[in-house]
Amino acid sequence: MDVSLMVWVLTVVVLSALIAIDFFFGRKPHEVTLREAGTWTVVWIVLAVLFGIGLLIAGEGTASGEFFAGYVTEKSLSVDNLFVFVLIMTKFAVPPEFQARVLMVGVLIALVMRAAFIALGAALIAAFSWVFYIFGAFLIWTAWTLIKEARAEEHDEEYQENRFLKMIERRFPATDRYHGTKLLVREGGRKLMTPMLVVMLAIGSTDLLFALDSIPAIFGLTEDAYIVFTANAFALMGLRQLYFLIGGLLKKLVHLSYGLSIILGFIGVKLVMHALHESGVHVPEISTPVSLGVICVVLAVTTATSLIATRREDRSASVR
Repeated sequence: MDVSLMVWVLTVVVLSALIAIDFFFGRKPHEVTLREAGTWTVVWIVLAVLFGIGLLIAGEGTASGEFFAGYVTEKSLSVDNLFVFVLIMTKFAVPPEFQARVLMVGVLIALVMRAAFIALGAALIAAFSWVFYIFGAFLIWTAWTLIKEARAEEHDEEYQENRFLKMIERRFPATDRYHGTKLLVREGGRKLMTPMLVVMLAIGSTDLLFALDSIPAIFGLTEDAYIVFTANAFALMGLRQLYFLIGGLLKKLVHLSYGLSIILGFIGVKLVMHALHESGVHVPEISTPVSLGVICVVLAVTTATSLIATRREDRSASVR
């Protein structure tokens, strides 16, 4: 898909305006209700669908299919991120009325960093076709890692701060209590970070780690940097509302990691096959419609089996 500089600029401006509108409605600290979260979740999903349909109407049928495949993949991977976000909110004891602000800024940080990752990935792919081998192998390894983590039930462990956050906390002392939505305060003549700033950095930097598998995954579905960026943007911008909407349901998605491992493994194999094809080896390539179908089926089956498993567990617990 040939995208002009004007289209890129217009896209960024429109997305920024949508983010500004979202920020305006949630500017006052408050506890997000299920109704509010549900409404905004539907809004962001509808906007994503309209964008994909817009590509189709513009005569970019292939790009439209790639966008939907990438969007569904990024959305499903972002749900797994929510497990860690819950742990972060718990560890830092973020008051309910401040959680929406934390997630908003954290997601903005993640979006900026992912844009840099996407630019780097697009440049590598354009210069070196063998990068697909690395991306494919990494996704297959990540898929196996997810399976091992699911078996070890690592989602139940406490959140461990990453090296970046530990470095920030060592160099910049923080207060031990929240000061509203302030990020920095002055105490005893010293400027200190508040827990609000620390938790925002935790959300943003943690999402960067998740991008290490999600960005190669979407490049396995499309090499178009524009589609990669827009799919990531729409998936991330609805993440804040999704956190409040399904936060209580996350524990019921017990098989989600297995489903995501299958998706990542599938895309990893797809990337390796594409790399072989680029190298002159005659192997079949997996089309975008097939990829989208596999992703949707895996997510549907994973959700169904998760709900069945948790229902059986609840019944067994009530009998005891």
